[in-house]
Amino acid sequence: MKRIILALTLCLPLTAGAQKTITISVSNPLSNARTDQPVIVSLAPYGEVRSALVQTNGTEIACQLDDLNQDDTYDELCFLADLKAKETKTYEVTLSMDGEPRTYPARVYAEMLLRNDKVKQKNKHDNYIESITARGDCANSYNIQHHHGVDFESELNGIRIYFDKRQTLDLYGKFHKRLELKETQFYTQPDQKAEGYGDDVLWVGNTFGLGALRGWDGKEPTMIDPVKNRTQRIISYGPLRTIVEVEDRGWVLPVSKKKVNMTLRYTQYAGHRDTDVDVFFNMPMAGEKLSTGIINVKDSKEFSDQQGLRGCWGTDYPSTDTINWKRETVGLGILIPRQHLVSEEKANKDNYAFVVGTKTKQLSYKIAYCSDNEDFGMHSADEWFNWLKNWRKEIEKPVTIKIH
Repeated sequence: MKRIILALTLCLPLTAGAQKTITISVSNPLSNARTDQPVIVSLAPYGEVRSALVQTNGTEIACQLDDLNQDDTYDELCFLADLKAKETKTYEVTLSMDGEPRTYPARVYAEMLLRNDKVKQKNKHDNYIESITARGDCANSYNIQHHHGVDFESELNGIRIYFDKRQTLDLYGKFHKRLELKETQFYTQPDQKAEGYGDDVLWVGNTFGLGALRGWDGKEPTMIDPVKNRTQRIISYGPLRTIVEVEDRGWVLPVSKKKVNMTLRYTQYAGHRDTDVDVFFNMPMAGEKLSTGIINVKDSKEFSDQQGLRGCWGTDYPSTDTINWKRETVGLGILIPRQHLVSEEKANKDNYAFVVGTKTKQLSYKIAYCSDNEDFGMHSADEWFNWLKNWRKEIEKPVTIKIH
């Protein structure tokens, strides 16, 4: 479940005008090909890296530099590896103290919008922002943003996170493998539907949706409330991964009544239908219990391996408007690392829930989904549950990396 991060500690920081070339070998331990495998390089040992070039066999491949803590210094380099079964591939990485990051075609997208009252068409709003904070006593933070919260996507998926005490993840289902949220803004218009664009495919209400993190009062999930304030921000726009954060300051935990600051970081890689969720606290959380899980889609079939992997396949209307919306079939999945799993709760009418916890200041898990509309995905419960099993195998046997 851990990301591969290369901390290159035996190097001197680069000075202005300098370059450093690193040779990295990436190996696939599995007997099946793997595409778009993230390779993350920590830039801490190198000073203020301003640009990077990644090549394999003399061919340039896309990469990106990310400033995770927003201090105007790049913290990580990211690139994606395509590997055949049991293949090892070598990459030459050149880090420079001069220049600007190279540009590559976008394979992910992220967006935050305030409503523009002068714009009547729901997919044409243009008040772009990249961070917003609401006080805990804000009367209706849900309606501050145009599509109710930050959204992001890869070619395979699309997710928005509600900007309120639920912080629920709502889902966009696609017919074709491509980026669409810039054009639809989560409000697909009739002409776009005729052209094969996707749309909202899940009704979430007060449920977990897909993997929202909540409190736990000993019997049921609790909302992220009360808080001093809550923030949504975009950390990285791509082109290979987008990173968004949801921060809750002064959250009063439901049982201990302690106040904690919590940051949820969602990382979406290109070519992936799964999303990484990393949660950071400002204090150790030993003894505290939280909850997450997936919505119990109407009449859904359930899958669980009883070790943190759980999924469902079901069909329901994505809206209370059953006249203008059709029923949508989705597959949902969540994977909790064993060290964070406290208990798997029995399904109820709302959720397939887990109680989770951590002894440290960090907790991580992964979420994934598919839509039956896809011309590139799964179309039955059996197919989806097999995908979930293989998903766990790949996560637990990541590509291995060596620096020469």
